[in-house]
Amino acid sequence: MDYEQLLNDAYSKIKKPETSGERFEIPKVEGHFEGKKTIVTNFTQIASYIRRSHEQFLKFLLRELAVSGQKEGDRLVLNNKIPSAKINEKIQQYVKEFVLCKECGKPDTELSKEDRLTFLKCLACGAKHSISR
Repeated sequence: MDYEQLLNDAYSKIKKPETSGERFEIPKVEGHFEGKKTIVTNFTQIASYIRRSHEQFLKFLLRELAVSGQKEGDRLVLNNKIPSAKINEKIQQYVKEFVLCKECGKPDTELSKEDRLTFLKCLACGAKHSISR
């Protein structure tokens, strides 16, 4: 066998990726309504996936959704009925502002505080941007 045949044979044995090619897919909100409250059951899972503190993520969501609420265990309890589409929209906004690198678009970032400014530092490309909020 020559090199080309071996290479084609190897490629035929490799499992094809099943995702859309985008490795960073944020889990959609899961939850339900209890009376006038909205319960998000996978809040901590989403916060862990985007690698941000629950407190900062919660503060952003409450402010953007203009609603009061609190974290109870792994759940987020919002004191109003809010459609999941609107919550997902705000999560996407959060990820765009506080998670994805402005230069390379990768989610491999961390937030760091210097004096009174907060910076988004990319671990993939090394870019550093200040965050206005």
